[in-house]
Amino acid sequence: MELAGRTLTVDVDRVCAQSNGAALMHYGDTTVLSTCTASAKPRDGIDFFPLSVEYEEKMYSVGKFPGGFKKREGRASDNAILTARVIDRPMRPLFPKDYRNDVLLNNLVLSVDQDASPELLAMLGSSLSTCLSDVPFDGPCATTQIGMVGGEFVVNPGNGEKAVSDLLLTVASTKEKVIMIEAGANELPEAKMIEAIYLAHDVNQQIIGFFESIIEECGKEKHSYVSSAIPEELFAKMKEVVKPEEMEKAVFTDDKAERDANVSLLSERLVEAFQDDEEALAILPDAIYQYEKKTVRKMILKDHKRPDGRAIDEIRKLEAEVDLLPRVHGSAMFKRGQTQIMNITTLAPLSEVQKVEGLNEFETEKRYLHQYNFPGYSVGEAKASRGPGRREIGHGALAEKALIPVLPSVEEFPYAIRSVSETMESNGSTSMASTCASCMSLMAAGVPIKKPVAGISCGLVTGDSDDEYLVLTDIQGLEDFFGDMDFKVTGTEDGITAIQMDIKIHGLTRPIVEEAIRRAREARLFIMNGVMKEAIAEPRAELSPYAPKILTMSINPEKIGDVIGKQGKTINGIIEETGVKIDIDDNGTVSISGTNLPDLERAKKIIESIVNDIEPGQIFEGTVVRMMDFGAFVQLSPNKDGMIHISKLSDQRVNKVEDVVHIGDKVRVKVLEVDKMGRINLSMRPQDLVEKQEA
Repeated sequence: MELAGRTLTVDVDRVCAQSNGAALMHYGDTTVLSTCTASAKPRDGIDFFPLSVEYEEKMYSVGKFPGGFKKREGRASDNAILTARVIDRPMRPLFPKDYRNDVLLNNLVLSVDQDASPELLAMLGSSLSTCLSDVPFDGPCATTQIGMVGGEFVVNPGNGEKAVSDLLLTVASTKEKVIMIEAGANELPEAKMIEAIYLAHDVNQQIIGFFESIIEECGKEKHSYVSSAIPEELFAKMKEVVKPEEMEKAVFTDDKAERDANVSLLSERLVEAFQDDEEALAILPDAIYQYEKKTVRKMILKDHKRPDGRAIDEIRKLEAEVDLLPRVHGSAMFKRGQTQIMNITTLAPLSEVQKVEGLNEFETEKRYLHQYNFPGYSVGEAKASRGPGRREIGHGALAEKALIPVLPSVEEFPYAIRSVSETMESNGSTSMASTCASCMSLMAAGVPIKKPVAGISCGLVTGDSDDEYLVLTDIQGLEDFFGDMDFKVTGTEDGITAIQMDIKIHGLTRPIVEEAIRRAREARLFIMNGVMKEAIAEPRAELSPYAPKILTMSINPEKIGDVIGKQGKTINGIIEETGVKIDIDDNGTVSISGTNLPDLERAKKIIESIVNDIEPGQIFEGTVVRMMDFGAFVQLSPNKDGMIHISKLSDQRVNKVEDVVHIGDKVRVKVLEVDKMGRINLSMRPQDLVEKQEA
């Protein structure tokens, strides 16, 4: 089919005949192999649906060797992990809830055309390969990306268009509803975002029609499986032991630890009641979870009663403060109910930007990094940290995306910026708390962001019909676990900067999407204008005394070699002499960084002396580096020497050069002449220096 100016082609049954389903996807010159493979039966004792999604980036797809010593692809990049998460989110709800077989969706990037996104093609291929397989799946779903260049929407933009786009929106849809939204935007108004979402939804319907024709011709019959659903008879028996009103009383409290303790006591009663029924005991933990879930959903939907007693649009208690830590460059704490984030900002020279090796030739480095950590103690678990997992990388990327639109340009603020969110306590939407904390931390560090940014998450509980639903503002953990949606939105007063939507049902109607976006705006304005502005209203005018100082200057790019010198001798000499750090980019921008401002200014002066042409009449402070019978040579800059003839050493007659100067002496000299050969003639005579001063 023709899709946004390029041809989308699918090869079926050409490769991977032993997988459950495979589709060799082509879009422009981008090629991705998507496969779906499932185990024949569930693993013993498994009580969840074990879906895994992989997105494999191969450097041969862009004609490059992998970096590193081994010259082989290793750990998945952050982009690969984030892409796998975006694929997982719309796919997971469309598998049967009672299915327990292992399923692996694998996407192998074989060839990349920079104008045709391999990530988008992998999303489409995952849906189609699963639909073609014999694995139970309520698809197809399709995915479209929307950009906005010059105020106009662009469907499936190429990398060049993405680089100048004010929006990068990814929307997945089923035949009826939107099922996944991921967005980064430059303060896009809510109405414009909704328009873009439903433009993508309309394009998705065309793709779904194309997929349906392929599935009808090539799809396999779905295999049968043993359902893991809890029998209704067991629920009936459980309600005789633990009455519904007892479960309601146990779960409806605003303290997570108290709720867990209450449910634990009820669980013990149920285990004791069914201790002679081995079949019931085997599925009792899942049955208790389902009983608790049904209770919470009923109370929210029917009675509009939330577990902690809040109104449906009420935000939990908020707290915010800055400057918690004395020696870091910036710090802030944000707390919402039992969710608490501490954020620390670190500033560094531009040489510390993160180098990015990947398939995208337009993104080779990152100046701003947001990293998120989720230790076990934040939820009361004795769990050692083993480095960031996919969830941590995803949460960090979302908060990073939220702040990028308001960051100052490199010209305005020539620093690399690292923002780290440490989760102190977690009970719902730590990524949105990280957004708020990182915004305040950046302002406390003196980063001149354009506007404050805040974020909030809205939830959803649905009934049997599309019209029976309730949107919840600021969901806590229980409402996330037992609800149908986690709709996260960040933005400024003027518009949206990021969206991430996860759902557990088969899609959202337009009224739900619009209400969630409206509620999120109301909530983030409340947060920004309340506790955040009270803690810190605007970026500080000065940096922390512990932050590096940076001076920038521009030089002629043709002079870069003069500053660096042969084998780096000149620049290393300046660094050794002044103790600063110097970075030079290809366009001639020089960044000089250090903690002592006089050292920075001295280094800048040396560089200026190297790149500026020597002219008669200039006065320099130089060092005597060589002596001859006829005069002394003085170093004016690391790569420029001049000569003082013996007759110009003094107003008086000089018999020997060493009677006046010695090697290593610091002397004040005036440029008399630069001859046709470029030789510089100098004078130390006081009368010449006086003339210059008077002039």
